[in-house]
Amino acid sequence: MIKYCLILLLLFSSLFAKEIDGKKVFETYCWGCHHQTAVAFGPPFKEIASKRSADEIKAMITDPQSVSKIFKYKRNAMPKIPLNQDELDAITKYILSYKDKK
Repeated sequence: MIKYCLILLLLFSSLFAKEIDGKKVFETYCWGCHHQTAVAFGPPFKEIASKRSADEIKAMITDPQSVSKIFKYKRNAMPKIPLNQDELDAITKYILSYKDKK
């Protein structure tokens, strides 16, 4: 009986699990240096979305030093951001939402 209750609890908790909001991740980790459409300390999301793929964005967030070398940037001020996979997916989707629709 307990086994069935645990299975039901797991099923219901996964059904009602809240999707991570990319805007909330942005406000928590990115807002100090980036803005959606205006230049701040770092480039705006609109510019990033127009130049980078989802994989490149994720790589820059998780390992900015290495990616900066690959892109041949002269400097990099971006810190490594400790996001879990759901947060990383959410912020990437949020950044890419600023890509110009053609």
